[in-house]
Formats: sequence, structure tokens, C-alpha cells
Amino acid sequence: MAAFNLSQYGIHVEKIHRNSSVPVLYEIGLRREAGTAISDVGALLVYSGEKTGRSPKDKRIVRNPESEKNIDWGPINIGLDEHTYFVNRERAIDYLNICERLFVVDAYAGWDPKYRIKVRIVCTRAYHSLFMQNMLIMPTAAELADFGTPDYVIFNAGGFPANSYTSEMTSKTSVDVNLENKEIVILGTQYAGEMKKGIFGVMNYLMPLEGVLPMHCSANVGAEGDVSLLFGLSGTGKTTLSADPKRKLIGDDEHCWTDEGTFNIEGGCYAKAIDLSAESEPDIFNAIRFGTVLENVVYDKSTRSVDYSDTSITQNTRASYPIHHIENVQIPCVAGHPKNIIFLTCDAFGVLPPVSKLTPEQASYHFISGYTAKVAGTEMGVTEPQATFSACFGAAFMMWHPNKYAELLADKMKQHSVNAWLINTGWTGGGHGVGSRIKLKYTRAMIDAIHRGDFDGVSYTKDAEFGFDIPQSCPEVPAEVLNPKSTWTDKNSYDTTKAKLIGLFKENFKKFEAGVNSEILKAGPNS
Repeated sequence: MAAFNLSQYGIHVEKIHRNSSVPVLYEIGLRREAGTAISDVGALLVYSGEKTGRSPKDKRIVRNPESEKNIDWGPINIGLDEHTYFVNRERAIDYLNICERLFVVDAYAGWDPKYRIKVRIVCTRAYHSLFMQNMLIMPTAAELADFGTPDYVIFNAGGFPANSYTSEMTSKTSVDVNLENKEIVILGTQYAGEMKKGIFGVMNYLMPLEGVLPMHCSANVGAEGDVSLLFGLSGTGKTTLSADPKRKLIGDDEHCWTDEGTFNIEGGCYAKAIDLSAESEPDIFNAIRFGTVLENVVYDKSTRSVDYSDTSITQNTRASYPIHHIENVQIPCVAGHPKNIIFLTCDAFGVLPPVSKLTPEQASYHFISGYTAKVAGTEMGVTEPQATFSACFGAAFMMWHPNKYAELLADKMKQHSVNAWLINTGWTGGGHGVGSRIKLKYTRAMIDAIHRGDFDGVSYTKDAEFGFDIPQSCPEVPAEVLNPKSTWTDKNSYDTTKAKLIGLFKENFKKFEAGVNSEILKAGPNS
């Protein structure tokens, strides 16, 4: 360890811990790092400080002639001049140099050796080191000895603020990505998810250059090797439905689709912990043990028992653990080409069918749209369902125009004869406040039917406006549930609400029309 140094970056701190969870936990015990404790199951409880979630408005990408033409610039991908980047970088390096000790993680992003990148994280907090050891793929002792120069470096100086008076800074938080220097600089936030998603953003830029589709989705594989990808925004059931006792988990959040198959980008999971219980999420609950990082949860200091229902710190409570903490998992996290792609949406308007089959072009349209809905009462001022759209089900992390990812998806679907499905886990019989949530057992039955191929021989009805095909029968699901209009008492109200939702889809898609090919445009709703 003594031979390892960071002088090539201008960092001269002597006490450096590299790739060892033992020093990480030792340092926490030695210093009693602010906001840390050990739970009754041996997990590490930590507090991220003022920031308990990502700061997307403070994320910047350095403008450079080499990559500038590829970036979809706008309110998500915000530009930064190179001079300001180096001001922030020097500020971060200066801060790292005054720290008594640093933690360094050298690891891989991507389970496929052909496409993985070498990542180095330099950080000041022990919990950040343990977090990234969970979230990346740890090298063997031989691989670590031969690690060499990393492909990307994260300088996490999040305990020190950015200078808000610096040009182009909007606050004391700054997350800067420099694709040419292959660096990420973090100032003014100690939320660990910035490191995880920073690397995901880099993979989202690099992989399309090699004809690989990066995806914000979960993935699992059946006994026969059939892979399913599940896309969905928060609240749609992506984590719950991908944890299937009949199938092995490949990963819960970030994947790539290559010419050879599918691989997980990460070595662990970063699961939401709000209202977690052994009954609701047994796989996640049982994964929380020694080595797990519990972020921003509340616990009883006398018993060290965690109260997962307490959101007094934040609703964004999290658990970070290595993927091998999940019992039914595919290791290495690599599998073949997908057989089924499942888009999950929680339609609080109650007009989308619980299951429908999509053409490749329709799949691209819904992929670009990334639709779900917020329900009344979840946020101040929300009195009726509100549509939410996030391109590619992960707009915050996509650097290219959404059409780049959508065309890759359509090409791979056609090449490998992949089925695409839209699953509504939201409301039936009326919108939120009138109808009821589609039963989880029905949704599971429909996904089981997809995996068994039960929909191959059934009759379908084409939706007149959206154009997708609705199967008319499914084992263990009442036939009337499959046709949303039949579940509504007021049929006219159904038609009115459906027209409203179609209008929202069309309005959202206007911003993509200039960059999307005509076949995808024609696959949208037609009224």
C-alpha cells in the first residue's frame, strides 16, 4: 500500500487506503466519522449531509470539439467551458491535499471484459469508498496489481463547496464531467449516488460509439437462458418485478446490450429502502448485512434497529450492497440476447391496458417517451394524475439524442427477433381516486405468461389510437381486466381521459420530432 501514490494528479497525501474494506471500516471506528453507525445486522449506517439526492441542475459536461457534436445539449446536458472546469478541478485537488487520509478504489464498470472500463475513485469519506466497492466490479488481487492507468478518474471532494461566484456555477454544488480528460470532479455534495450515476453517464456516452446500447433497466434470466429487460421509472415496480424467484437476477439498474448479449455495468445494487420489509422485498431485506451501506435511514441508537418507514431525513433512503448478497443471482452478471423487453408504466389515468404487445417501432416510440404518472396527493399541489416523461427511462443520464438509443434498440430488436411489451401497473376501472390499482398478482401472472410464451397463440385486439395489440386472454387473469374500457362504468369518461393522455404523449414528443426517424414518428398514437 505504501508504494501506491496519487502524485500524478498533484495529490500528496501519505495515508491512502486502496481497495480494502478493512481500513474503511477501521477508519470509521477510529474517527467515528460524522453521521455513521453500525446497525444490528452489521450494515454501515451513514448520513450524506445536506444533499440526500442527486443535483441534476448542477451537473455539467465540458464542451470540447471532439465530443461536442455528439452531445444532446439542453436543460439536462448543460455545457461548461474548459477553463471553469480546471478551476473546479484545482479546487478539488487542493482540498484533497489538506485531508489527513484518502481512500482510493480501483475497479471496473462492466462485467464484459471486452467493454468494461477501469475506474479510479479518489475520495475523503470511508463510506464513499465502501459504497463504490459495492457498486463497481472489484478486481482480483492479480488484476489490481496489473491495473495500470485507469480509463476514468473521479475526484470526489464533495465535502468542500464549489465557489458559487465562479463563471457558470449555479450553487455551491458542482458535478463536472470531462470526456476528453476522462475525469469527473465533485464539489459541494456528499451524496454517493453522484459517483454511481456519473460513471453510468460516461458509459452512456462511450457505448454507442461501439454499437452497444446502454440501458437504464433491470434484467433477469430464466432457466433456459431467456433474458428479459425491464424498463420503468420510479413507482412502476421495476425492482419488485425483476426479483423473480423463478429467474436469476442479472442486475437491477444499469445494463448494456452488445453484439454478444447483455451485461450488467455494476457490481452491486443501490435499492430504495423506504418502507422496506421482509414481506414486501425479501431479497433486498435479506441482502442488508455486513458490507451493506444504509444511506440516510433512521435508527434507534439504543437498539441499533432501523426504522425503514421513517422519512424524517429524506424519502430517498438507500441500501448499497454487492450483488452477491442477492441469493438468486447470475454471476458473472452476463447473459445472452434479450427475448423480451418489458416497459413498465404506472398509468394513473387508468386508460392503458395492463399488457400490450409492441412492434419494434412502437417500442422505440415508448422508449423515447418513457411515460409514467404521478398520482394525486403524492406531492403538494397535485390534485389529479400528472403525466411524467423521461426519455429512454433515464433522460438524466443520456448524453446522445434519445433517437441514438432508440435506433440502436430497434435495430437490435429486429436482428434478434425480440418481443416488446407495455405493462401498466397503474389503475383500472377509472383513474386514481375512482378506479383501483391493478393487482400485483395479475401483473405477475402477465409477466409469467410473457416468459412462458402463453401469448403466442392467443387472439389480439388492436387499440384504435395507440396501435398496439392487446391479448384477449391470460392465465390467472380475468378477461375483462385485459381491456381497460370494459372496466370503466362511464365509457364516455374513458374516451375523454384517453384523448387527454394521447394529447400529453404528442405534446411531449414534439421536442424529439426533428431528430427522430419517420418510422418511429408514425408509431405514436394517431388521434
